[in-house]
Amino acid sequence: MPATGDRITKRKDGLFQGMYTAHTPDGPKRKYVYGRKYKDVEKKLAEAMGDAAKGIYFDDENQTVAQYMERWLEDSARGDLGHRAYHNYKLQITRHISPAFGRLKLSKLTAAPIQSLYAAKLRDGLKPSSVRYIHAVLHRALEQAVRFNLIPFNPAARVDPPKIRQEEITPLDAEQARRFLHAARGDRFEALYVLSLTTGLRMGEALGLRWSDIDLDAGTLRVNRQVQRMRGGGGLVFSEPKNASRRTLELPQRALEALRSHRKEQAEEKLRAADYGDSGLVFATGKGTPIDAQNIVNRYFKPLLKRAELPDIRWHDLRHTYATLLLARGTHPTYVQKSLGHASVQLTLDRYSHWMPSMGRNTAEGIDEALG
Repeated sequence: MPATGDRITKRKDGLFQGMYTAHTPDGPKRKYVYGRKYKDVEKKLAEAMGDAAKGIYFDDENQTVAQYMERWLEDSARGDLGHRAYHNYKLQITRHISPAFGRLKLSKLTAAPIQSLYAAKLRDGLKPSSVRYIHAVLHRALEQAVRFNLIPFNPAARVDPPKIRQEEITPLDAEQARRFLHAARGDRFEALYVLSLTTGLRMGEALGLRWSDIDLDAGTLRVNRQVQRMRGGGGLVFSEPKNASRRTLELPQRALEALRSHRKEQAEEKLRAADYGDSGLVFATGKGTPIDAQNIVNRYFKPLLKRAELPDIRWHDLRHTYATLLLARGTHPTYVQKSLGHASVQLTLDRYSHWMPSMGRNTAEGIDEALG
């Protein structure tokens, strides 16, 4: 049966509201669509009326935030998310969003309780980056609710998520980097150290490498996957990196030599092991299974730094060392961006500009030459 009683009015908050009647199994119900422009509401109203005439409608009158979030995750978001991302989205919903206001009707959710949630999480000790992750999940879900005409606007868009201060980086200088590599000689993960320091690979990317990703004859390496631990105490999973992180790298001679030596040692390790499950991983446990990054950091990397009398840096600072050493030697930022897998050169410049040598003298000399 076609919808009736359609009309468009302007609300006090400036939004246009279109009203129509849908005939549901429980009888006629008033439904609404919203928009900032009259023409947009007119279009939405026509589409909603057409759906209502076919018996298609969203019964959102008593839908809670928790019900909506679960439906959104399973019916809409899951197909676009990888295994790890889906698990992490679900974790944000079950651990943070639903307990906070899951029983609240979706139509009653406003910016105030969302802002209060973020503040409470920060007081409880959650990192700003973690709170921003909650915000990202909630904002994405509510944005679809707006598109489906379930709510007139996205309340999460009216909230200020916490700002993330850029972390201080502590790269090694050239002399320290040489000391680090010298101290790593003979270590079980020497090739991993060398590869990370000479290519700028993220740890998850390095631990996700298979020998099929490396061509030792051509001297190249392809980044196709990464291994990561799932949030909330989950296991290790392989996932695809973002588009910008998919890249092919030219391997320095030092890295090639370390990898060749490592492959030989790994072959001998396989022969000695009684139950080696060969998955083709370049870096694996003594049984051939994926390695937990934290185990490497705690059991091998930190003691190595101590033996070499080097600063107590993080593993990720090896990646920063790679970038800063190249930029300090005048390597063009675009090349560094591509090798790091950054989405844009601006990201690289924002991160490392203060590590680049001053270009003021070059600029002054250049204009003198140009003008004779």
